[in-house]
Amino acid sequence: MAESFFGSLKTERVYITKYSTREEARRGVVDYIEMFYNSKRPHSYLGYLSPMAFEKKWYLKKTA
Repeated sequence: MAESFFGSLKTERVYITKYSTREEARRGVVDYIEMFYNSKRPHSYLGYLSPMAFEKKWYLKKTA
């Protein structure tokens, strides 16, 4: 699982971005994890839904 995550991180962020400083690279990685990977990216564990879509579906099911 970790290898898959780091492969995605490198392919989708690190290899396509030229960072000037270590701090800029750190911010870029944190942004990728918090804003994209954890919220918008489909995850196989969730039936290939993004966490946001999965939570919305779960909430609608619970309130129905």
